[in-house]
Amino acid sequence: MPTRILAVVAGLTALAVAMPAHADRWIVDQDASRLGFIARQGGEPIEGRFAQFAADIVFDPANLEASQVTVVIQMDSADTGSPDRDNALPTADWFDVAGFPEARFETTSMQSVGDDLYEAEATLTIRGFSHAVVLPFALEITGDEARAVGELALLRTDYGVGQGQWQSDSVVAHEVTVVVDLTARRAQ
Repeated sequence: MPTRILAVVAGLTALAVAMPAHADRWIVDQDASRLGFIARQGGEPIEGRFAQFAADIVFDPANLEASQVTVVIQMDSADTGSPDRDNALPTADWFDVAGFPEARFETTSMQSVGDDLYEAEATLTIRGFSHAVVLPFALEITGDEARAVGELALLRTDYGVGQGQWQSDSVVAHEVTVVVDLTARRAQ
């Protein structure tokens, strides 16, 4: 009998070791967060933000293998503060929101690269074009609140953004910086 109990305990221990630990779910505070972009038009910087996005975040710095982030952005919510530009962005030349209303960022893995610094390897999809990207970010967790801040440089033309006369970089630069500043609370 003691041998059988020992075998059961050993089996349960092996199962517990094989099962991945869970990571915490985090809820983004939309009012305290910013998901935006910086582009250059005529050599001058243009800042914009997306007013509507949803983030599904499961993250634990001690268990990055179980961590996963998916962000879905409503492309028609882009706001640059310029009515002319904001009216142009949803059109087929730019975001083509009629055909592609959402952009999607979905992590494939995460790595720690130093004190509170991480890299999220992900697939970014805009206008039906998907590319692997790496988002470096700094993360500060204080109790049940976390803040992640990072920037990702990309070429808008890789995603079909800027068609026709806008394909050239003579007016609008090809490089765009995506700006991430998210505040979230640990789900209870």
